[in-house]
Amino acid sequence: MKNPTVVAIALLVLGTFFFVGCWGSGDGVSEPVLLYRSVGSETTVQFVNNPVPVNNVTVEDLDGNTISSHDWHGKVTFVNFWATWCRPCLEEIPDLVKLQERYGDYLQIIGVSTDDGSVERVKEFVQEHGINYPVVMNTPELQDAFPGVFALPTSFILDLEVQTVQKHVGLVNPYVFEQEIRVLAGLQTDVTVVRVEDTGQVLLLNAAQATEIPDLDLSELTAEQKVAVLHRLNEDSCPCECQMTVAQCRINDASCQFSLPKAQAVLEDVLRSEL
Repeated sequence: MKNPTVVAIALLVLGTFFFVGCWGSGDGVSEPVLLYRSVGSETTVQFVNNPVPVNNVTVEDLDGNTISSHDWHGKVTFVNFWATWCRPCLEEIPDLVKLQERYGDYLQIIGVSTDDGSVERVKEFVQEHGINYPVVMNTPELQDAFPGVFALPTSFILDLEVQTVQKHVGLVNPYVFEQEIRVLAGLQTDVTVVRVEDTGQVLLLNAAQATEIPDLDLSELTAEQKVAVLHRLNEDSCPCECQMTVAQCRINDASCQFSLPKAQAVLEDVLRSEL
């Protein structure tokens, strides 16, 4: 005959194991199960260690509801710039829908349509594709808050304090998106987190909106000359073979020994052309 005390202890242990195993913690709160699995080597997610708070912004979604950045505190926020005609955007949307559904308690995606056409057409598209997160039309206020959108899709990743910590241009592996959510929300993850200094990669990806170039004195130029110099610096390739423009290279790597002489030569060329 089995000892009743032993049976009771066994049932208690089994019940505790079942509870923790099902919910992932002893507090009864379930963490979302992963949607995507890593393929290949260890995954690294990267955030800037000098995040910039997002300017206060208030817009209306397609249904007329007010959306304010004040309400984003406490959740991870994705601000996703897209368009109905953008094929990579169409490929990305189903994954964003899944992530919003799975991580709704921790995540808020805001879709920003850059379409020039009818708002009604965008609303129809949203309904047809089952988009389950708010969609707003692009505005100057949003462009000021999220500068440097030069390709679609572009997603700005905001932490719980509504600070921009990462920016992605083009299609991104949804596993990376998911792990960024989990890291920023404090959920369990085994990815490596790297913090880097942002020198323009996140908030000014291709330097096209830069008004100053590191170590290049533009203070004595007229407004027209400054525009001409910046235009050239965003067109000419850097001689260091980094595959960036001179402006990009200066902003991303001010220690480059090739971009500064090239930038100075451009400045002198513009000044000579004004004579």
